[in-house]
Amino acid sequence: MSTEEKSAAPRSLAEALRVRDDVSLAALLRSRPDLITPVPTDLTQLATRAGTRASVVRALERLDRFALQTAEALAVAPDPASYGELLGLMAGDEEDPAVAAALPRAAALLREQALVWGADDRLRLVRTARELLAPSPQHPSPTGLGPTVREATAGMSPGRIQEILAAVGLPSTHDSVSAVSALGGLFADRRRMAALLAGLPAESREVLDRLVWGPPYGQVTHDPAAHLRALLDRGLLLPTAPGTVVLPREVALHLRAGRAHRAPEPVPPPVEAAATHRPQVVDATAAGQALAALATVDELLKEWDEGGPSVLRAGGLSVRDLKRTAVALDVPEPVAAFWVELAYGAGLIASDGEADERYAATPAYDEWRELPPAERWARLAGTWLTATRTPGVVGGRDAKDRTLSALGPNLDRSAAPEVRHRVLALLAGLPEGASPVAESVLARLRWERPLRGPQQQRETGTGEARDDDLRSRIARWTLSEAELLGVTGRGALAAPGRALIGAPEPPRPATTDGAGEPEGPGDKLPVHHHRTPPVTAPPSPAERAAATATAARLLAPLFPEPLDHVLLQADLTAVAPGPLEQELADVLGVLADVESKGGATVYRFTPGSVRRALDAGRSAAELHAFLARHSRTPVPQPLTYLIDDVARRHGRLRVGAASAYVRCDDDATLDEILADKRAAGLGLRRLAPTVLAAQADPAALLEGLRAIGFAPAAESAAGDVLIARADSHRTPPRAAPEPVPDGPPAPDDTLLAAAIRAVRAGDLASTTPRKPGPAGEDGGEDGAPGGTLPRTGAAETLATMQAAVLTGEALWIGYVNAEGAASQRVIAPIRVEGGFVTAYDHTADEVRTYPLHRVTGVAELADDAG
Repeated sequence: MSTEEKSAAPRSLAEALRVRDDVSLAALLRSRPDLITPVPTDLTQLATRAGTRASVVRALERLDRFALQTAEALAVAPDPASYGELLGLMAGDEEDPAVAAALPRAAALLREQALVWGADDRLRLVRTARELLAPSPQHPSPTGLGPTVREATAGMSPGRIQEILAAVGLPSTHDSVSAVSALGGLFADRRRMAALLAGLPAESREVLDRLVWGPPYGQVTHDPAAHLRALLDRGLLLPTAPGTVVLPREVALHLRAGRAHRAPEPVPPPVEAAATHRPQVVDATAAGQALAALATVDELLKEWDEGGPSVLRAGGLSVRDLKRTAVALDVPEPVAAFWVELAYGAGLIASDGEADERYAATPAYDEWRELPPAERWARLAGTWLTATRTPGVVGGRDAKDRTLSALGPNLDRSAAPEVRHRVLALLAGLPEGASPVAESVLARLRWERPLRGPQQQRETGTGEARDDDLRSRIARWTLSEAELLGVTGRGALAAPGRALIGAPEPPRPATTDGAGEPEGPGDKLPVHHHRTPPVTAPPSPAERAAATATAARLLAPLFPEPLDHVLLQADLTAVAPGPLEQELADVLGVLADVESKGGATVYRFTPGSVRRALDAGRSAAELHAFLARHSRTPVPQPLTYLIDDVARRHGRLRVGAASAYVRCDDDATLDEILADKRAAGLGLRRLAPTVLAAQADPAALLEGLRAIGFAPAAESAAGDVLIARADSHRTPPRAAPEPVPDGPPAPDDTLLAAAIRAVRAGDLASTTPRKPGPAGEDGGEDGAPGGTLPRTGAAETLATMQAAVLTGEALWIGYVNAEGAASQRVIAPIRVEGGFVTAYDHTADEVRTYPLHRVTGVAELADDAG
């Protein structure tokens, strides 16, 4: 490209991209990763892809509110528009200083994302964006503006246009084009328009005031009133259809003092602090909640240890099973859905894949339980932060009006990880220990990603808070889920949560006493971020692992040391005054039932719980020794009697598989069973003095006998007692569900560098001047780039290649790969032999070997090729 061409204004988006440096191209591809999926062959293809409807819609949806307002203003500005015209539409005649200060950033952002191109005196919105944002009767503009005078009078008769000119005092013209231009010039002239409006009756001004901020359309009868007739005669309202009139854009802009928007929002709304707490209190509260979260997940998994609820045919939990889980965890159903989904996302529960498909713990659960508590929490928190499955939608309806169930399909919301991370980042921007006003967080998120389409049209011009969009709901769920999980404490971001998102830890001032700052309502401490968060590549697995490790390291000192003892009481309860060591908690969880949780956990011993411990292979002597070893109080006599009494009766009856049988050395016990009417449903009959046969299966027989007061034990075919361990049922190894990406993933630096190098090389191949061949065989007119691939015969191709090896010149070739994909390349041949050419490929920036039979043709580069 010559110096003159470089200095000339770009005539297309492709030319505008061609003069960008690699840093600017990298910023474009990072913010719009769909443009390199797959990597375009050259900059012309990149520009074409950047102008497709799907890509432009995606880019517009990721603009902040002020940048989107700037794009909307350009859509109603002349094409092209100068920066001064854009500033007038955004700042108005009063020249709002805040808008004027923020507009360069917004314009630069639109240009960076290839939504706007051209110099400041000729700004152009890409055609697809203009089509999406420009006003039309079917799709009103968010600005509330209507069509221009030229657009509104397109079907009007020339005689009617001349009548309007006469009514406003303009001289008649010979053609409609100049007449419309004169009328548009009058409406755009502030002084003359003020004089025209001053002559209108008050009722006419009221009509204009109702239409000025949109919608600009109104209805009139076939015989309008005098005040409406005055507007129609002067062209201040123009007919668009029978009975419908519109306020021309130029008139509306005059009435708005030049502003395209009623309320420009150049500065993001601040996130306000609702209350402030000492950081130590926040961290301690979050640590306590994190410990409770681990206990809740552990309780859930133990509940499902031996096989949980059945899997619905369509997948997921039934409403009844979710209710049972909520009762077991003593939480509301939405909270139970959160814990179930969290365990599922972490790979701790899954379907067992059996014929009677049920949910159960996975082998990963056993590995997770062996980790230190802080690392277990970090794994759960990291899973929550990156998961696209959104438990908040459980109980709602999908597109086919089916109920969304926990663990079922269609729960993925690709925006969830980004919203969670952004909410926590906004909390990290508050002063340490400050909890936010929830509505201010939602308002900030709406500014950073405003709604588009029908939902946006329902918003008020002042941008007041709304809560019917998915991102706002995810944000609300994030605030509550972060508190449940211990990422926040008392609403403020805790130190482990700050580390989890990679935010720097703020310095803490040294305090001279333990009181610190008093807690209470904050002074509405704002956080001003005058820029939207930069688009960066997602953290790598190594970076995520480092963040979770740091979070675990910060959390570990906040956890109390696990206890190796409990306090036994005479009412058959045990009190754990804090978290217990894992082995003690496991044994106690089998030997007793949890009665209440909180700062101290209360366990209750019952005949059923003691029998459960005996079924798990413990003997009465082992249970006595265990309690004596771990109790800080003497073992109460009632508990000793309970264990001995259950152990004395345990296993006297044996149940095995016939369909099932019962055997007992004491035939009087069998007589007692047969005489009990409650055992009638088991189908028992005596086979021998010490053996009963049953029609029920062994599991049902065990439960039936236990229900009527006996304590049977299961036995194997060899007659050995079967040990029922708590971890007896596990699914096969299962992978945790993968998050569903929100479009193409953001490229890392390595991919960006490779993509830019390939696009630059492809553009070089497609734009490098070539020497004209005979009859235009170079594929373009006069050797110009473009056209088809070069076409030459095999002999000419070989001769040109061999000559280039001797001279060291570069060539332009067409090449078709094994898949049939054609491309243009600039190569410098090094060696030609055996039907192959080895050359330095400028397109790929490496030495490659190509079969000559796949080269469609060759052309020499022009002498001035740059």
